[in-house]
Amino acid sequence: MAQPQEFPFNIMDVAELLHLHIRRRQADSVYADCPICGDKRGKMNINFAKNLWRCNYCNEGGGMLSLYGKVYGISNSEAYREICDTLQNGLTAPEYTVKELPEQTAIEQSVLASPQEIHQTFSMLLELLTLTSQHRKHLREVRGLSDEQIERLGYKSTPPFYLCRSLAQKLRSRGCKVEGVPGFYVGKDDKWTVNFNSVTAGIIIPAKSIDGMIRGAQIRLDTPIRDQESDPDKSGTKYLWLSSASKKRGVSSGSPVHFVGDPFARVVYVTEGLLKADVAHFLMDRSFAATAGANNVNKLDMLFALLSANGTEVIIEAEDMDKYHNAAVSKGASKIYLMARSHGLECRRLTWDPNYKGIDDWQLAMRQKKEQRDVSQMNFRTRFVCGLCSFDAISEEIAAWHERNTGSSTLHDHLGLSEQEYARFLRDGDAALEQYLLSLRAQQYFRIYQPDVSEGKAADFAFGGIRALQKAGYEQPPASEYALVYEGTLVCEVQQDNAIRLKLVAARYSGELPADYHGRSVSPSTVIEFFDENGRRYFYCDGNDKFLPVKFSPKLAKDKRERH
Repeated sequence: MAQPQEFPFNIMDVAELLHLHIRRRQADSVYADCPICGDKRGKMNINFAKNLWRCNYCNEGGGMLSLYGKVYGISNSEAYREICDTLQNGLTAPEYTVKELPEQTAIEQSVLASPQEIHQTFSMLLELLTLTSQHRKHLREVRGLSDEQIERLGYKSTPPFYLCRSLAQKLRSRGCKVEGVPGFYVGKDDKWTVNFNSVTAGIIIPAKSIDGMIRGAQIRLDTPIRDQESDPDKSGTKYLWLSSASKKRGVSSGSPVHFVGDPFARVVYVTEGLLKADVAHFLMDRSFAATAGANNVNKLDMLFALLSANGTEVIIEAEDMDKYHNAAVSKGASKIYLMARSHGLECRRLTWDPNYKGIDDWQLAMRQKKEQRDVSQMNFRTRFVCGLCSFDAISEEIAAWHERNTGSSTLHDHLGLSEQEYARFLRDGDAALEQYLLSLRAQQYFRIYQPDVSEGKAADFAFGGIRALQKAGYEQPPASEYALVYEGTLVCEVQQDNAIRLKLVAARYSGELPADYHGRSVSPSTVIEFFDENGRRYFYCDGNDKFLPVKFSPKLAKDKRERH
């Protein structure tokens, strides 16, 4: 049998022969109705990049020959001959009978409880739970929250499955209503329980409305859930609503909008993710509204109406930075604009250092940089050779060394001087050392280009590394989608190679940027040009201070400097 790449047809040819109903299209696959089990919800994934298929409902799957063979009940070799004959002779595949799925009995659902009842039950549930040391450590060290803030937010760890029924019983015995509260349902033993299990173990994040009442809860999963057909570059589902919609007498979470801060604030920020909003609220001391996802923004409409009545004037759209290359996120962000304006609210877009995806990541990094600002990692020699200080700074460094010297380092180590350089300093004095160090200086001329995402434009590869560029279909960065944002000169050491010089440029143009710099911090997808009498060289930022040489046509790029 021929190998897949040698077949005179592909899996999409087979899908067309079978007249499959395609429901969704992705970059390298489609979702269609399954001809094997008869499911009509587009659960069958057809990966045309690999010529494979799999139904997420009946778990059948395989190669393109098995797809045809299973439909008609024939072997793969017979399927191969039939497909070839049908395609070569311009025929149509014979009709086949799709298996009819048995009608499923509708699951009895409860009516959603009142906001007051939901708040009472969730409040009592959280009182009965604890936060594990592992989860507390994550919230403190990774998210930057204090113990006091964690307590105020009410975060708790999910309980083990075997405690779920007793928790429901305790709540009922204390006068709490569980029927109609998201997450609660009647189990197989006809007793009320709550929908926690080992697969969905994690941190419980209460979702609060503008009036401060708990309307639901999300779970930040300890282990993300990955679908077998999901993109291998993605980590999987990290957050789930606590819901019981698929359970007996259960109820959906309804995906409520989360609000944290002052309901009468003049300015309110909108982002995606409850935990993100909580963290950003404490880092920025601003009011935040959060949806469960970038596309789940419709319920903001009612919140905006309330905020407008409360005196709010400005909505700041602070969705993740992938809004510049993810069409779905970009669309959701645009909806926020239209919704805010429909209620007479001004709406602005917040953009930050694209090295950080979320506003919480960015703000936490800014806080950490502020805490470290007084700790310089450069010694005197490096700072002087790179033009970051005058030679007079050597006197201050010597005095500082004498004040705090504990014998752990020598003066020449503290200054960054070699033994020979230090000997020259002692023998010939300040002027001789200054002239020597000046002779080590070099000037590197450079330009910085970045994807042009002005006016809400999105580029598939923006803020992504080289893999994102290739996934978007480019072998080299498309200069026509870039803009020149800065041209400058780097003072560096003669012996420093391109790798070190690129890191110096990236470090200098990250965080706080000069007034004449018309772009964002150097981040993945940024192109840096080095030019001198020997020619031009271009480097693509692949993230983590890694730069790859690329080809680039600067004449095709826009010049943002002309607009300022």
